[in-house]
Amino acid sequence: MAAEASADVGTGLGRSRLAAFGRLQGQRIRRLGWGVADQAVSSLTNAAVSIYVARTLGAVQFGAFTLAYVTYSIALNASRGLATDPLMVRFSGADLPAWRRAVASCTGTATAVGLAAGACVLAVAPLLGGTTRVAFLALGVTLPGLLLQDSWRYSFFALGRGHQAFLNDLVWASTLVPALVFLRVTGHANVFWFVLAWGATAAVAAAVGPLQARVIPRLSGAKGWVSRHRDLGPRYLGENTANSASNQLRTYGAGVILGLAAVGYMQAAIILMGPFMVIFLGMSLVTVPEAARILRRSPRHLPLFCLLVSGGLSVLGLAWGVALLVALPRGLGNWLLGAIWRPAYPLVLPLTIWVIGGCVIAGAAAGLHALGAARRSLRAMILASAVYVAFSLAGAVTGGAIGTMRGAAVATWIGALLWWWELRAALQKPDKATARNLSGSRHYAPRHRSSVRNRAGRPLDTRPRPQLDPRYFRQPDPPPPWQLDPRYLGLPDRPQPPHLPDARLRRLPDCPQPSQALRPDERKDA
Repeated sequence: MAAEASADVGTGLGRSRLAAFGRLQGQRIRRLGWGVADQAVSSLTNAAVSIYVARTLGAVQFGAFTLAYVTYSIALNASRGLATDPLMVRFSGADLPAWRRAVASCTGTATAVGLAAGACVLAVAPLLGGTTRVAFLALGVTLPGLLLQDSWRYSFFALGRGHQAFLNDLVWASTLVPALVFLRVTGHANVFWFVLAWGATAAVAAAVGPLQARVIPRLSGAKGWVSRHRDLGPRYLGENTANSASNQLRTYGAGVILGLAAVGYMQAAIILMGPFMVIFLGMSLVTVPEAARILRRSPRHLPLFCLLVSGGLSVLGLAWGVALLVALPRGLGNWLLGAIWRPAYPLVLPLTIWVIGGCVIAGAAAGLHALGAARRSLRAMILASAVYVAFSLAGAVTGGAIGTMRGAAVATWIGALLWWWELRAALQKPDKATARNLSGSRHYAPRHRSSVRNRAGRPLDTRPRPQLDPRYFRQPDPPPPWQLDPRYLGLPDRPQPPHLPDARLRRLPDCPQPSQALRPDERKDA
């Protein structure tokens, strides 16, 4: 009978564990799906707006719009480095009250960065001329709303509510498209009104964010937020700046060395990778929060998660590159790019190798960010960016456009080795910031804890009790110790056993038990 009961318990335990594991994996897949869906909405909206502006306004005003967008990207990197990146590292999977307090300061910091950057743009605008000036005037007015809307996206992903980020981006897209059509119908089709509509509709989506999160951004909390996370924010700001600067330097350098036609061919090849980049960027919204959750539950599984991220993205990138190599000569290239596809086609193979290297970096970057090893991630980014610029420009000098792509691919794989080396060092020899994050990690256990106390007020057991651990199943009550203690035999005032409901639980063999019996003097006091 005992063996059958033990077998039933083991079977039930296995089924419960499998069910719990299945639920956990299902939640992760849903979060990844919402990340890809949200990035798809964002990328498709940006692409549609760019195409619409280019076709409607012409080359000059589209160039002014492009300069405004590049300036917005610089401010966005600053906002993410100071506000949302520390939130993703420190508050992913936090309980709701802590998340709301953090989000109030985080969104306030993003708004403060938007106000400061908008003021700088408005100050520079009068020094510019023509269409660029009016584009910068519209951008300076709307920049706080643009950065606040982006901070809501990352805040929702930190909590694991990707569907709310998707809805917020959907609000922006659904208000932006009618606004642009209205401007064209009413005769206000110029770069000032287009940039103003783009930023104003983002402010509408940003105004929906507090209704979704039930949190009001606090501008007064910006200083405290930056101060509390000064070990992360400035370094993440430098990391984002180095990444953006390396791409810009590679583009400008190739344009100077090879001319604008070569830059156009390279950009056409990059556009062909657009659908995969939607998946890549959508996954990046989710990988850091997931890595932070794994670090808190089971730190030993973090390297495996990073390997799975790199491997999965690499397989998808390789599949998409092979599909392009096969499909472009069979009519897809001419249909998508026209006559430009022929000079762009030889660039697809080195571009695929380059993209796979970036996928390998993504897993290590997620691990370093989850660990809070901002010093190591900044060092890896600076070194990898320097190698990237040097190899790309050297390839441009020696091999033209295809040489640029080959140099970028080699540099990306060198950067991948640097990133994984830093992750290995962070796991083996953590610095203060990494040790702070590791000290906060815990293996999985339910949130409730035992609060049973004896009659003297001493806690009996405050250890967390995993609900699926068979060692905690109820067992027959053991005999009280005073029934076997000869000191109490024959005494007229023998103490009665106190009410100990927790004694029905069998204790762990390696857990020392507190004294449960009360001395006679304690019994009289109680």
